[in-house]
Amino acid sequence: SPQPPSQPGSAVTRLNRRIHLADLVRISLGGVNCYLVLAREGFVLVDTGTPEKRAAVEAALERAGCRPGDLTLIVITHGDYDHAGNAVYLRDTFGAKIAMHRDDAARVQLGDWRVGFKPKPDKFSWIFREVSRFVTVGEFDVFEPDIYLEDEQSLEEYGFDAIVLHLPGHTSGSLGILTTDSELICGDLMDNVGRPSLQFFIDDMTAARASLERLRRLGVETVYPGHGKPFLLERVREGHASG
Repeated sequence: SPQPPSQPGSAVTRLNRRIHLADLVRISLGGVNCYLVLAREGFVLVDTGTPEKRAAVEAALERAGCRPGDLTLIVITHGDYDHAGNAVYLRDTFGAKIAMHRDDAARVQLGDWRVGFKPKPDKFSWIFREVSRFVTVGEFDVFEPDIYLEDEQSLEEYGFDAIVLHLPGHTSGSLGILTTDSELICGDLMDNVGRPSLQFFIDDMTAARASLERLRRLGVETVYPGHGKPFLLERVREGHASG
């Protein structure tokens, strides 16, 4: 897991102007979350849901006052269908750029969620099978990302005082968004389905545990997951043991 730089000028220590996630709208789409953040100028959307839930996403944006031209950035935390499924439509409708990590780009370029996974994932729980009953993997518009985000990259130019964290484990290119208030939008590294834990599908458990320990070292407090309600990171008990 990449270590946060300790020098005073690092991205982690530069997070000093505050945008609170009280300015965040959790868009719940039948077990999948998107997050709309009111930035200084316009909005930033984290993840986009499935095409089947497109009308619900648009309605949530409209209720929040986000209209075409107001959305400055769409961040895709990873290339799964339920998180990237409306990216192209929302880019075309709202004029926002799509940003994600390069390591998950092939998954959205090909529209194949299996790209980059091992033949047998390290964690494939019964919860995954239950959730899969409600979230079926269908077709979505493939795309080329406009921006490739890097670890510890600032989102300040989009009016959001937060940085990107590369958090592999669920997928190799998974991202999280860390704010100045020690709050994290975590994508699918963790979930709150049953209890807060590492997500019910983990491709690489070693990488996932390293990502989790990094978040602990960074002092993350509240976690906003891709599935389930927000929770405190201290409630996640995984990661310390080697088994």
